Amino acid sequence: MSQHGAALQTYNQELVKCLENMKLRRAELQTEIETQEEEKSNLQREIEKMSYKLTRINDSLGKRIAVRNEYDRTIADTESAYMKILESSQLLLNMIKREATTLDQTLIKTNGEKPQYRQQ
Repeated sequence: MSQHGAALQTYNQELVKCLENMKLRRAELQTEIETQEEEKSNLQREIEKMSYKLTRINDSLGKRIAVRNEYDRTIADTESAYMKILESSQLLLNMIKREATTLDQTLIKTNGEKPQYRQQ
């Protein structure tokens, strides 16, 4: 019977060691969990800050892009109108040259001489 008692005592000692070892592992795991939860909390705060910044930047960027597009539209409209003015000026110049040539030819036919233009 003493043999059974010794075996029981050995088993009991090993059981206590295993329980203590498990408690130690659990405590270490709990420390890791707490550390990771704190890191998670910090990261969540950083994400919220970054998300807020991203929202502000997106709003600002949207407004700036809208203004830039208005600049583009105004520039394009102005350039188009200016090109029409240039075309009209060229047409007017060509018309006046033709008219002057026609008038000169009429004068030559009438008087037989070339007109004298003054230089300014």
